[in-house]
Amino acid sequence: MKKLYTESAQFDNQLTELLHRDQPSENGVDELVAEVVATVRHRGDAALYIYTKKFDGFDAEARGLEVPQFRLHQALDAIPSKQRESLEYAVARVRAYHEHQQQESWQIAESDGTILGQKVTPMQRVGLYVPGGKATYPSSVIMNAVPAKVAGVKELIMVSPTPNGEFNDMVLAAAVLSGVDRVFRVGGAQAIAALAYGTETIPAVDKITGPGNIYVATAKKQVFGKVGIDMIAGPSEVLVIADDSVDPDWVAMDLFAQAEHDEIAQSILLTMDDVVAERVQQSINRLLPTMERADIIQQSLKNNGALIIADSRDALVSVADQIAAEHLEIFTQDAEQLAQDISHAGAIFIGPYSAESLGDYCAGPNHVLPTAGTARFSSPLGVYDFQKRTSIIQVSQAGAQSIGQHASVLARGESLTAHARSAEYRLQSEGD
Repeated sequence: MKKLYTESAQFDNQLTELLHRDQPSENGVDELVAEVVATVRHRGDAALYIYTKKFDGFDAEARGLEVPQFRLHQALDAIPSKQRESLEYAVARVRAYHEHQQQESWQIAESDGTILGQKVTPMQRVGLYVPGGKATYPSSVIMNAVPAKVAGVKELIMVSPTPNGEFNDMVLAAAVLSGVDRVFRVGGAQAIAALAYGTETIPAVDKITGPGNIYVATAKKQVFGKVGIDMIAGPSEVLVIADDSVDPDWVAMDLFAQAEHDEIAQSILLTMDDVVAERVQQSINRLLPTMERADIIQQSLKNNGALIIADSRDALVSVADQIAAEHLEIFTQDAEQLAQDISHAGAIFIGPYSAESLGDYCAGPNHVLPTAGTARFSSPLGVYDFQKRTSIIQVSQAGAQSIGQHASVLARGESLTAHARSAEYRLQSEGD
């Protein structure tokens, strides 16, 4: 792993270069996705049959796009009891956490009888994309579906590819336990297009959430505006702040936990002690050969990993805020205070027992987090992402006099005389 020092004159450039990670791209992705989206929009199910057979080797026209309800419950019964118990545990904790995020409608009454307020309502129908194939992401189902249901979403539609028609029972079981209403076996850009525009079989939704590959992410970008989307997530990342109070093996393993996602994941250690950095590097060297995904981890750490040594506490806080990490682990003696001082992070894990991997599955908070520095202005996925707010304005006759006068002046200042006269019609003359 690279070693960087904040006191170095080159540090700012080095940090900028470290954080600049372009996701691998393929030529023609935008054009191909645009073609798929347009075809699904105009041909509906017929296009889905073609693409599903082409990309997944599955004859959806003959076997149907929708997964029958009995098959979903069959999957729930088929998984091992320990898996079901852990899924139920995760669902319960994630639901309990997100129930605290509920927003309430409110109104205020002014002295003249005017009423102002905000009405909070859930979205009617939301689409959830879940990767398929070799990937198994029941946690993704839970993290997207549970807050949607807590928010009051009436219908939750899940799409997921099933290469060669094969299901993943754990994913289907998670869908049942999380409250997913309907499941369709279609993936890729074609699934995003189907959710955005609707087909004969798949209903159009108000918003699409969930992770996917470059084709899915590109399709989400292209349909945004027709529907809402959660975010365009970048490669996974973790920043670990540590001192000599934590076991360096624990730090190394937490760095591995992010690095094993893929070669473009990022794992960074930030410390004020060069000895701590050296001990963590030694742990990395010793433990890496024992990892099942050692090749991926090694490549990730080589390309994107770093050991950063800060020359002061202020520098440490500044670097953490510049990185604005998706996951921030703080394993120091003053961890709680540091957590208060750092402003930008998707999720903060405080204390040596707060492994980021616990947050990925069942701690409770959502694991869908802003990446690539967007934690400076973005938040984790939550109940609020599945609700919308409507302003309430009920002006009384008395209120129309004072508000109307000022509105008239402002409207005429903008040369919008119809606006002004609309307000003026409601003004009473002094003799009235």
